[in-house]
Amino acid sequence: MAIEVNGQTIETDEDGFLVNRADWNQDVAAALAQAEGIEMTDSHWGLIDATREHYRKHMVHLTGNDLVHILSKSLKGTPHETRHDANQYLYQLFPHSPEKQISKIAGLPKLLPADTE
Repeated sequence: MAIEVNGQTIETDEDGFLVNRADWNQDVAAALAQAEGIEMTDSHWGLIDATREHYRKHMVHLTGNDLVHILSKSLKGTPHETRHDANQYLYQLFPHSPEKQISKIAGLPKLLPADTE
């Protein structure tokens, strides 16, 4: 499979993940997001950037709990309310498996089942 970005063909696997991670840039990310039915906002980009930085430093994917924690920092309220609100917001941003969609759009390798636990 492939996507066209700025006149260039970018190879993806059968699940839409980049074959060559070096092909990633923001235009490629926007095209991957569009293929997922996602229109990128500042909130989307913030999570993509945090995910890429975390992966660069630790070579592991962020879990759903990690993503909720990142979002919770920007919300106000009691810890329980904040966590619940952040989880709901995460699914509003990335409605079909946030961990998978964020990893795909961020140009990271495909998640393995152990990465989502």
